[in-house]
Order: sequence, then C-alpha cells, then structure tokens
Amino acid sequence: MKNVKMPASDSYRDYLIESLKEPEEAAGYIEAILEEKEPERELFRNAIRKVIEARIRMNALSASAKQHHEKLDKMLTASGGSEIYCFVELLEALGFKLAITVENSELPADSESTKIGESERAPEPANL
Repeated sequence: MKNVKMPASDSYRDYLIESLKEPEEAAGYIEAILEEKEPERELFRNAIRKVIEARIRMNALSASAKQHHEKLDKMLTASGGSEIYCFVELLEALGFKLAITVENSELPADSESTKIGESERAPEPANL
C-alpha cells in the first residue's frame, strides 16, 4: 500500500486560537469551561492560556492583563483551579450562575476611555 499524505490543514488548536480573537467567543469558551460538572484539573488554566495567546497574536494584551495573568497562573499552578470551581459550585448552591460577558469598552483596561460627544453622535431617525 502506498504511503498517503494527508492534506495539510490548520490544526484544531490554531482554529481555536483564531476563534478566541473574537471577544464573544472567548467569553463563551471561558464560561463553558466553568460550567463543566467534573472538570479536569488543568482545564480552566489552559482555557485562560488560550485566550491570552489569542490576545497576544492580536497584539491586544495590555501590560496590566499580562501581570494579572502571571499572578493567576501561579495560583492556578498551585491549586489546579480548585478554588475557582469551588466558587462556581457555591454560587450554584445559592441559586446563582457565574456569567462571563464582554466588557462594553473595546479599549484595554489600562488605557484612557473615550466618549463620543453630542456633536459626534449619529442623528436619531425621525419618527414617521
């Protein structure tokens, strides 16, 4: 039998990292990981790493986010994320659900915000 080469294609990991560049996708991915009933020890840590990698590929990781990630990664390395999942379980026992959403601002947390002034807003449509 001939050796057959499989066609070259993007790996699932590359596809995942590319999709995590979209804030809604990244939020949904993290939220899905937190909803796991019997999560693997490193699951949350790896999910955060993938979201961070997507931001790095976009050149959209602030110095502040990098510092917070390094601190969280050290904590998760020591505990495997057990405190995060314990918190989620406590919330569920109390009748709450943790939700991950996209912040309204497109700017990184450590940059100055910009607000649209009255004269820069698009006019509202007239009621006909």
